[in-house]
Amino acid sequence: MSIVSSEKNRCIVLVGMPGSGKTTVGRDLAKRLGLRFVDTDHEIEARTGVKIPIIFEIEGEDGFRKRETQTLDDLTRESNMVLATGGGAVIRPENRALLRERAVVVFLSVPPPILWERTRHDRSRPLLQVSDPRGRLEELLKVRGPYYREVAHIIVEGGRGTPHAMVKLIEKELQALCEH
Repeated sequence: MSIVSSEKNRCIVLVGMPGSGKTTVGRDLAKRLGLRFVDTDHEIEARTGVKIPIIFEIEGEDGFRKRETQTLDDLTRESNMVLATGGGAVIRPENRALLRERAVVVFLSVPPPILWERTRHDRSRPLLQVSDPRGRLEELLKVRGPYYREVAHIIVEGGRGTPHAMVKLIEKELQALCEH
């Protein structure tokens, strides 16, 4: 039975904090399952022709979030896809509803110290360009953590294993969902 065979669960969506591995794990998962991979941030950049930090600079976070909602709405209508969302996609209630209703949502839960290690040199993350990016990560996780858990059908504890190990865990959990 195909993991994405039911009408309700047409695509697999990865959510989690910046640095949780959504893009890396998503690409590997899509390849293993023979599905298309899409990263919403890359899709927004392709649609606008502008990098995310520039969108934040010109339109602010609210302008970016509106674009993100439209992109999520469009993409979650498609099938046979693994979709990696931006870390803040779960902030808006309408996004949480779209994700929960239209996809199998996998939350990649990674501890803050590991997130910090993975993101501390990355200048392409607008919300982490502050005087205390480590504190900002912890602050964002406090706000977003409950939302990730709210939308998740599957929660995978990450950060210690390889992306391949996380993919295998996700596959196992997806198979278990299909059997129920």
